[in-house]
Amino acid sequence: MPTLGVNIDHVATIRQARRTVEPDPIAAAVLAELAGADGITVHLREDRRHMQDRDVRLLRQTVRTHLNLEMAATDEMVKIALEVCPDYVTLVPERREEVTTEGGLDIVGQLERMKQVVGMLQDAGIPVSLFIDADRDQIEAAAATQALFIELHTGQYAEAKDEQSQSKELAILAAGCEQALASGLRINAGHGLTYWNVYPVACLNGMEELNIGHTIISRAVLVGMERAIREMKQAIRGEL
Repeated sequence: MPTLGVNIDHVATIRQARRTVEPDPIAAAVLAELAGADGITVHLREDRRHMQDRDVRLLRQTVRTHLNLEMAATDEMVKIALEVCPDYVTLVPERREEVTTEGGLDIVGQLERMKQVVGMLQDAGIPVSLFIDADRDQIEAAAATQALFIELHTGQYAEAKDEQSQSKELAILAAGCEQALASGLRINAGHGLTYWNVYPVACLNGMEELNIGHTIISRAVLVGMERAIREMKQAIRGEL
């Protein structure tokens, strides 16, 4: 079964709603690790709508599992990543007007830039993952960048309105996994996964880590971080 990377962005979202000091995402990361999280994921956005530079730097000092920094492939973010040295970077698309990430990167349309950014980061010893849709052309382009990982965007699967649609989207993800493995890419996945839909994705061939945030933080508000993470790990194993 894949490991669990817990995205703590929405702890910072609650804090930024009042522009105060609590809840502190650093404390949330510590609690998540104590509860069994296998990694901590954060997205430092250009507009700093939730995570702040201070958060990323303190997390680098305190996270004991691994720190996955999600970021756009901009010069500013590359500079920060090279300074902070997270355990790995996930390159994601970003638009200021979006509520959350709406789809995968277009690697095909910006292949040379992606090769450049992947090269800079991996030459510095920071493995790179590319957040993409399970599309044949995008997976082929991702392999051409020489990134070590892809993270398959599971949003279409998670938002499927009926069982038939969900099965169709799961089959697309499964085919993407097979193509990625054949191309020498390692595979993570995330976006929109919940306690109720995560298990089929966890069972996909080659799946190494699932990055999950909103549903865990939402549940943690009601039942606490320890229980929320313990139950997600049970869901990943098909035990809920």
